[in-house]
Amino acid sequence: MQTPDIRCSRLPAASQSAVPVAWFAVMVAVAVLPLYASQTLLVSLDASLHLGSKATLITGLTMLGYAVGLVTLVPLTDRFSNRPLIAATLIAQIVCLFASAVAPVAWVFLVATFALGVTASVVQMLVPAAASLAPVASRGAVVGTVMSGLMLGIMLSRPIAAFVGGLLGWRAFYAGDAMVLAAVALVVLKRLPDVRPVGTLPYRTLLASMAQIVAREPVLRRRALYQGLLMAGFNLFWSSVAIVLSRAPLHLDSYAIAIFALAGSGGVIGAPLAGRAADRGHDVGAAIVAHGLAILAVLIAAASIHQGIPRTVAVVMLALAALLIDSGVVGDQAIGRRAINMLTQESRGRINGLFTGLFFVGSAVGATLAGPVLARFGWLGVCAATLFFFAAATLLHLRDTIRKA
Repeated sequence: MQTPDIRCSRLPAASQSAVPVAWFAVMVAVAVLPLYASQTLLVSLDASLHLGSKATLITGLTMLGYAVGLVTLVPLTDRFSNRPLIAATLIAQIVCLFASAVAPVAWVFLVATFALGVTASVVQMLVPAAASLAPVASRGAVVGTVMSGLMLGIMLSRPIAAFVGGLLGWRAFYAGDAMVLAAVALVVLKRLPDVRPVGTLPYRTLLASMAQIVAREPVLRRRALYQGLLMAGFNLFWSSVAIVLSRAPLHLDSYAIAIFALAGSGGVIGAPLAGRAADRGHDVGAAIVAHGLAILAVLIAAASIHQGIPRTVAVVMLALAALLIDSGVVGDQAIGRRAINMLTQESRGRINGLFTGLFFVGSAVGATLAGPVLARFGWLGVCAATLFFFAAATLLHLRDTIRKA
């Protein structure tokens, strides 16, 4: 059974360029900041709210909320006009951020952080919104630029939270993010062209149609699989490297680790470069380069913690590995997003939500494996597991490319 056709009406092209792509990237970056920030705020959150054993639930609840938002909110872009839907979700996120900032007791904060994750799914409404306003010839570059904002927000969330939390306290981080998000929203929303579905599906049918979309779109399945494997390796690395940096023989403090995290954020340049290469018809080559960078990074990371390598050199090697891993993973994601945004327009919101939700499973697998693998097999074990995921993504991509040739 096919999903009923839902065509969209648009404003004139001149109006569609009213919002510079950079503003989409900024808004996405600010909106995604709270997803991972709590990982560097757990100690101060526990001291303030007396969370005890519940402290470890914070990031998990935020991630769970995000997954719920991908499935329940993002598909609504195929049913309702994008401007009021995005505006309502952003306002809800701002309210959740303020609720988190002023939460007097643990249970209020935990509820707020779950809701914060749900509303943070607005970033996956903004990516297809930006893509829909771009000509086909430049859609990859536009998606890549917005994805740079998304990945930059993810990568900067931990160091920003560490710095702000250390200087002003954890409440200042959530309140500050709310105020910045409100300011950016005021600039973008009033100039956002309104893309409206002409036909609509009942909400229940809309959700049920997502399984049908996965079944009928091989491009979505393949791209989600590649990115899911890469994100598993990505989270294995990033969930382990801070622990390795803090231990012997490197012994970096929390502020030095925050600075280290900034080095990896330079990898966001991979998204627009990969997107532009795909626009020129070099998507296969760009994906192979992205995967190759990720594999090279793991080899550098494995060699960094080797007896006899000076401490400074080891840190530099790990920073280079972080930069290359981020470049490769976000590059592949930009190529994948361009590919899925070339699919049926009437289900673009659901397709973007599905793509993110599917590779999000890989993220969860990597983060879950990081602790046990590091504890049992050490840093080399983490690198070996990361290499396995990256190599699997590369081999599957090469297999599918050869089959299509």
